[in-house]
Amino acid sequence: MPTRRNFLKQAAAGGAGLLLAPLAGLHSCAPGTSRSHIRGSLHGANHTTGHLLRDASRLPSPTHTRQVEVLIVGGGVAGLTARRELERRGFRPEQVLLIELDEQPGGNSRAGQNEVAAYPWGAHYLPIPDPRNQELLGFLRQAGVITGTDGVSGLPIYNEYYLCHDPEERLYLRGHWQNGLVPELGVPPEEKQQIARFFKLIDSLRLATGADGRDAFRIPVAESSADEQFRKLDQVPFAAYLDQEGFTSPHLRWYLDYSCKDDYGATAAQVSAWAGLHYFASRKGRAHNAAASDVLTWPEGNGFLAEQLRRQATSPILTNTVAYALQETPTGLAVSCYDVVSRQSSRVEARQVVLATPLFITERLLTSLPVAAHRTLPCHRAPWGVINLTLDGLPQGPGAPLSWDNVLYGTASVGYVNASHQSLSLNAAGPKVITCYLPLPADNPAEARQQAYQTPYDEWVRRILAELETAHPGLTPHVQRADVWVWGHGMVAPTPGFVWGTARRQAAQPWQGKLFFAHTDLSGISIFEEGFYQGLRAAAEVAALA
Repeated sequence: MPTRRNFLKQAAAGGAGLLLAPLAGLHSCAPGTSRSHIRGSLHGANHTTGHLLRDASRLPSPTHTRQVEVLIVGGGVAGLTARRELERRGFRPEQVLLIELDEQPGGNSRAGQNEVAAYPWGAHYLPIPDPRNQELLGFLRQAGVITGTDGVSGLPIYNEYYLCHDPEERLYLRGHWQNGLVPELGVPPEEKQQIARFFKLIDSLRLATGADGRDAFRIPVAESSADEQFRKLDQVPFAAYLDQEGFTSPHLRWYLDYSCKDDYGATAAQVSAWAGLHYFASRKGRAHNAAASDVLTWPEGNGFLAEQLRRQATSPILTNTVAYALQETPTGLAVSCYDVVSRQSSRVEARQVVLATPLFITERLLTSLPVAAHRTLPCHRAPWGVINLTLDGLPQGPGAPLSWDNVLYGTASVGYVNASHQSLSLNAAGPKVITCYLPLPADNPAEARQQAYQTPYDEWVRRILAELETAHPGLTPHVQRADVWVWGHGMVAPTPGFVWGTARRQAAQPWQGKLFFAHTDLSGISIFEEGFYQGLRAAAEVAALA
């Protein structure tokens, strides 16, 4: 049975961090427990800062005014991309200002580092891009990720260091590590037939085009076909579609649930059939020295890409700064900003403002503007826990060796990534950092979010170690640190009707040539390529009116 990425080969398969800052009073496990030797930290939702948007009247009045042409609010992938693109389109650095609440930009592509390795706090890889996505390829060339172009095929040549090294992935199933993530070990023949039939379906959808000549499924989402035969799939839950098509294999259904949780933070029952199929059928990467199934990754995950976006422009970035009110002026918009370090407010007057913020924040920022400027788009956002474990060793079970991506069948998490995998200086037996991803899908994400906020540090650590001990008995004594980040709002989930509903498109429309919007919420799918596209789109809209 093919691995996920071999399957993708056959099938040619910012923002939430705005209100998140490190919490004071870092915890360690209570003495007297089996985890008492573990030290670490808890990061995540800073309720005090977040509530500033709910009651801005408590903030001090601005003491000074700054004027710029374009203000970008939010330093995730979309905001950083818009900043870079405006400079590429001729804006001088002093004409553009980006503000970001956190102490560093990056959104859910943020990263950390300790004495052992760099590691991701969120997104951690980029699949080989579709060569038609020339803007993205241009960025990757500038970042040194693409080192050349093949003279015969015209395909990009990728930096071998950034292509994920072997072994790429494994699945812990029935007490054994198998190669690849598609269940194979002990799977009955009739279920294997269903799995093969699903792969064949995806292969046909990958090649399918609509009556408009566009691909049925493509990245960015905006380039996908408008043909109703495909868009109608957005109205149906993915799980219901699978039932209808006779895909009932428990092993296949686990794998598809895993895939939806991995990219959307939601289950197959919670996302649309269009989104579930898009996960597989939209990947059409090609390269001279890499297969469509390959991925690009770094020890710090997509923190590498966020840092490259930051470096590729020189306009200023103000961190630790929260926008809390927008007002219309005769020449544009005025934005009140609060510096959470100095505890002082300022007023930024701009001709144009790009809100590169998740929509739950955007809605709060627009309350003082006319109703026509408001953008209402309810989003399903599941919370996540990301736990980085620093280890002095990792006991291994039988089967495939430690890989980049390691998943345990039937568990709550979507597995862990070996953040040290790309570091050639670290061997399999030495110290390493593994990044564990624990989505909390729920029909009521608000309740799950509150529960996540109230979960203490020791419980996050206990929960992830209890799961890992099933595949790595005796792991706990090897854990030196456990650093936890709680993403309260995670990323948008493409629930039925969201991607192709009119509300999503309306929410992206500029207002009076003054206000523009850029965020993966406006794509319905929270991946790097969509954040990049949204930043490009907003910057182009701004530049067209300059």
